[in-house]
Amino acid sequence: MFTIINNIKISKNFYLSEFECKDGNHQVVIDSELIDKLQKLRDYLGQAIVINSSYRNESHNKSVGGSPNSQHLKGKAVDIRRIEGLTIDEMVAIAEDAGFNGIGKYNWGIHIDVRENKARWDMRG
Repeated sequence: MFTIINNIKISKNFYLSEFECKDGNHQVVIDSELIDKLQKLRDYLGQAIVINSSYRNESHNKSVGGSPNSQHLKGKAVDIRRIEGLTIDEMVAIAEDAGFNGIGKYNWGIHIDVRENKARWDMRG
């Protein structure tokens, strides 16, 4: 048997462990506004949200080709997997309604963050 590190419920549907840096060291930095808006998004959808990436420390961010100014470094961003039954554009519209300022479109899903200023990008190929 094993113990899940950071197995702490931080909202109705999310655990701290879901936001850990994926480098294996269990580091977490997370902005409370991100949790609030992500829970709002989850409540609206009525189905699970799979987080591909959240907090990244500098070395992990560099290893995955992240921007040196990435919101992931500040605990203000998540990348979420495409939600079954929704297009990427539909996911973006719902994320905008939930109040996310930074939104990026990818083939695998969307990046959403709580940066101060509005930013949009489309990396689908």
